[in-house]
Amino acid sequence: MKTLVLNAGYEPLSIVPFTRAVVLVLTGKATVLAAEDVPVRSEHLNLDQPSVILLTRYVRPPHDRRVSLSRRGVLRRDNHRCAYCAKPATTVDHVVPRSRGGVNSWENLVACCRECNNRKGNRSLAEIGWKLSFHPQEPRTGQFWMRGIDKPVEQWRPFLELSKAA
Repeated sequence: MKTLVLNAGYEPLSIVPFTRAVVLVLTGKATVLAAEDVPVRSEHLNLDQPSVILLTRYVRPPHDRRVSLSRRGVLRRDNHRCAYCAKPATTVDHVVPRSRGGVNSWENLVACCRECNNRKGNRSLAEIGWKLSFHPQEPRTGQFWMRGIDKPVEQWRPFLELSKAA
């Protein structure tokens, strides 16, 4: 089971195994905000398995991290929606086709449905009269680089929504 770690300002910082979360709680470096009904027992202690913990001290989030380019990352950046028709996307497309000098970059890749990808082929957008509804760019770090945040545990949702509102 994984545990969501929140910074002292209630912003998501990382996702750790519950054993690491238990150690942080027992050493006084974090407090439990939400827990599963699964007990963690020792000879002298009995507590519920933490699901969300809050660090007692502020930790500077890693802002210098770059998001590595991947198919999953492009789909996630574009919210799994086709850049051309807004239907659910299952693949990625090169805006400038590789056969015409396009490169694998955040600025040249967009999420795309299979129908639009087949229809576009290796033609440019100008040739077929299509336009992008947004300018693709590298995502900013923040929560984007955090693995496992795509499919959050139900107990994490209120804390993730709280951080988006701030």
